[in-house]
Amino acid sequence: MSKSAEWESRASVSTAPTKFDVVNDRVFRQFTRIFAWLTVALVFFIVYEVAGKALPAIREHGLSFLTSTTWNLQKGQFGVLPEIWGTLYSSILALLIGGFFGVSIAIFLTQNFLPSKVEWVFKNIVELLAAIPSVVYGLWGIFVVIPMIRPVANWLHSHLGWCPLFGTSLSGPGMLPAALVLSIMILPTVTAISRGSLSNVPSKLKEAAYGLGATRWEAIFGVILPTASKGIFGALVLGFGRALGETMALAMLVGNSNQMSVSLFSPGNTLAALLANHFPEATALEEPVLMYAALVLLAITLAVNICGAVVLNRASARLTGVAH
Repeated sequence: MSKSAEWESRASVSTAPTKFDVVNDRVFRQFTRIFAWLTVALVFFIVYEVAGKALPAIREHGLSFLTSTTWNLQKGQFGVLPEIWGTLYSSILALLIGGFFGVSIAIFLTQNFLPSKVEWVFKNIVELLAAIPSVVYGLWGIFVVIPMIRPVANWLHSHLGWCPLFGTSLSGPGMLPAALVLSIMILPTVTAISRGSLSNVPSKLKEAAYGLGATRWEAIFGVILPTASKGIFGALVLGFGRALGETMALAMLVGNSNQMSVSLFSPGNTLAALLANHFPEATALEEPVLMYAALVLLAITLAVNICGAVVLNRASARLTGVAH
């Protein structure tokens, strides 16, 4: 760039904004404010509609709906405690598996462990996992995952059956196949956000760690991961939220059994699977109860995100020394 062009670019930056620029800025701000409030209003509208349709069931069943384990349409007895347990249990298992591998993949894709071309291939493969439909994951779980892990599951049950985690055999759909498939489904979310956070760590921090004599892994665990912990935690929260609301694959793999068990191989049920299986043929008696179950799922997801935001703010305050 010539000196005259450089001075012209500097002059254009330093000049005061025109009236057109000011109007554009104000219009853009107003539109963003309007869309932000519309998003909030939409959330409240959804909660209002679901709660309104669930109100008859709330009045009739009250809090016993959350503590009962019976779902019997003929007797008019409804309870979602096994579904709440299955939702949280499967999501936590998926988060443990998917979170570990997601963060590990993000580290290997950002810390120059792989050649650039191989890194590009792996990055695109992981991102393509998000494009696979949920029902395809469910079919893959039925025909590939369950037959693949059944021998190992039955061996664990026969040799370590005294442990509650292996207290039952794997006869078909169960909690472990559902959690394994669910962990793969949340893998792109955890990996993409964690990779972005790790990539944004200033290179000067890594160079300073190397200058002090740290090895590559010491720099990763002592400097890079703590610096990117805020973004990584956000990735885990989003992955957990995705796992809580997953429907089709869980409905095909979890077993849809109204029971509570800590065994990894026993069938179970989730709130989302309950809604997917019962809503198409729901009667007038069952519809308010299902809307009550949907409200419970919405409350669990909201509580998880609120807790995640609180923990994230406290972690940020400790890192920056600023109270939130």
